[in-house]
Amino acid sequence: MKTLVIGPSWVGDMVMSQSLYKRLKYHHPDALIDVLAPAWCKPILERMPEVRRAIEMPVGHGQFSLSERWDLGKSLREEQYDHAYVLPNSAKSALIPLFAKVPYRTGWKGEMRYGLLNDLRPDRRVFQFMVERYVALAHNKDTMLSEAMIDDIPHPSLNVDETNQLSCLKRFNISKNLPIVGLCPGAEFGPAKRWPEQHYAYVAKQLITEGNQVCLFGGPKDKSVTEGIVNALSEQQRAMCFNLAGETSLVDAVDLLAACHTVFSNDSGLMHVAAAVNANIVAIYGSSSPKYTPPLSTKVRIVNTDINCRPCFKRECPLGHLDCLNKLSPQQVLSSYYDLTSTLSVEKQ
Repeated sequence: MKTLVIGPSWVGDMVMSQSLYKRLKYHHPDALIDVLAPAWCKPILERMPEVRRAIEMPVGHGQFSLSERWDLGKSLREEQYDHAYVLPNSAKSALIPLFAKVPYRTGWKGEMRYGLLNDLRPDRRVFQFMVERYVALAHNKDTMLSEAMIDDIPHPSLNVDETNQLSCLKRFNISKNLPIVGLCPGAEFGPAKRWPEQHYAYVAKQLITEGNQVCLFGGPKDKSVTEGIVNALSEQQRAMCFNLAGETSLVDAVDLLAACHTVFSNDSGLMHVAAAVNANIVAIYGSSSPKYTPPLSTKVRIVNTDINCRPCFKRECPLGHLDCLNKLSPQQVLSSYYDLTSTLSVEKQ
């Protein structure tokens, strides 16, 4: 079976979509799965053994560009795909499989998708978690409610390139012989997901005092946040802290996160990457909710405040106080970390 997947546009969502590919391969071991996705997601797809090919989406996120979608769909006809799965909810995302003349086109009911999809699932809200909504598409309408529950869903698991990992450690002068903890203090979605940098700095100081190296991950936009964390450290502590924000490719970040025994992260794409490379996760939630997009791992502690106004799912705090994050203390986050590591240590014995 030749399968085309129209993938999501965010790194975290793309990581979670691997659960769908795993389920498809379970049902059809010989399936050939190609995923159409933005260029920045290709490094993630290339680390998924279930995916044969990552096809770069030439149209920017949010752009309609009918002629470009027509040209791409027409060029894909020669692949003779048997089935297409459309993960985004927009009408435009369903056009390319139609133009590619894929006979079976599956997706959830979204904006004006009647006729674009011929296996239209009526209400994605019957599933609480996004990953359940993805995996449900691999099942028929009659069985999806029983077959796509989160406790039975395969977790994402990205391949790690150990040669590249060692090369990256050497490039940044990070010792492979000392324990490494990752901090992911950025959030592409907006400040309402970003735990304060002074709290991250407190955690970094404590972890370094305990003999850990600390790696700060993020993109170029996170550089000011990570620099604030570094500037809060003493000169001696800075020697054990490595500011990697904006200095690594996404594929390098995958391999370096895999070198960390634990990753502290806001609800972000890097949180899902860290879970998929088997790091311990301390997941920090502000305006969003782990009841929708939790890290898919058994080695997780989730931390959030319980104030009445969260989760609001806003990019910026509509009340102006950001108490869902400001009132989440470093001590509470560290307590979750110690609980996680002690529990996992007991389980190993």
